[in-house]
Amino acid sequence: MKKIDIYIIKKFLGTFFFAIALLVVIVIVFDISEKIDDFIEKEAPLKEILFSYYLNFIPYFVNLFSYLFTFIAVIFFTSKMASDSEIVAILSGGVSFWRFLVPYLISAIFLGLMSFYLANFLIPRTNKKMMAFEKVYHKNPFRYREKDIHMQIKPGIFVYMENFNNLTNTGYKFSMETFNNNRLISKLSADRIIWDSTSVKWEVRNYFIRKLDGANEVITKGTKMDTTINIHPSEFTLVFDDIKTMNFPELLAFIEKEKLKGSSKSKEYEVEKHKRIAFPFATLVLTLIGVSISSRKMRGGIGMHLGFGMAITFAYIMFLQVSTVFATRGDLVPWLSVWLPNFIFILLGIYLVIKAPK
Repeated sequence: MKKIDIYIIKKFLGTFFFAIALLVVIVIVFDISEKIDDFIEKEAPLKEILFSYYLNFIPYFVNLFSYLFTFIAVIFFTSKMASDSEIVAILSGGVSFWRFLVPYLISAIFLGLMSFYLANFLIPRTNKKMMAFEKVYHKNPFRYREKDIHMQIKPGIFVYMENFNNLTNTGYKFSMETFNNNRLISKLSADRIIWDSTSVKWEVRNYFIRKLDGANEVITKGTKMDTTINIHPSEFTLVFDDIKTMNFPELLAFIEKEKLKGSSKSKEYEVEKHKRIAFPFATLVLTLIGVSISSRKMRGGIGMHLGFGMAITFAYIMFLQVSTVFATRGDLVPWLSVWLPNFIFILLGIYLVIKAPK
């Protein structure tokens, strides 16, 4: 069986990498045609385009389509083996169907581990370089437009701003309240708060401080004061795409910080965290389904297998999108929204394996 194992693994991985390479070339061609005007207008150097953008562009798209092309690769070469009666010969030789699955599972585990590494460690690094390029040569400067900003920066310390200008790093109508055992002990109010990048401190303008000690109250006023506040201007310019530049440990720490702040987007970040684990596992699930479908010799051959397989793949993608919407916009638990399609489709895969011709 060792020769057959090697034969199947070569077929599986060879078909996968060939198909994903063709896709990357097509995507790059379309992306260049879409962005070439911006590159010319902003005089992007060819070296930067090739090595800072497109070289870092490839891992993201390989990982984005990896589970889909894993499924297509399995369907394609397995149905070809079935139509050439190779599978019939293998099973007639006394090899069980479960043993026949072993090289498929080995290949799927390899691709799943590759996807996990790409999503959680390599792609965050390449995304940093790619997004830095886009900020200079493609996208317009980001403007923070949120109003009435509330957040907890430390346990018991809450800040509020009416709005924040990220281009000048200035916040307006600022206040910071400090609580001890649910009792207000101090409140700082200011017309403006400005970030001083030289001293790495905030400067408050036209401030008013109230300090409470039981029945006693001390009031301090002033026009300008430097102060240290546990918040950085970059936290206001953070957009959802920025979490794609965080590796897995950084993402976990960021989510804990956002929960402390009471961020309304913490569920979206939780969904992203679980996607980075669930998507690599999906390669195993879809491989199991793909082998079970395409190992049966059907009238219509590869075309029927691909059609049926693509229908299942799009059903999986649609199910995933719907369930994540319920998590981010509803009450569904984030981890369940991401893992639910895998749970359902692994049951479908086991059922199809049982029903597959032995």
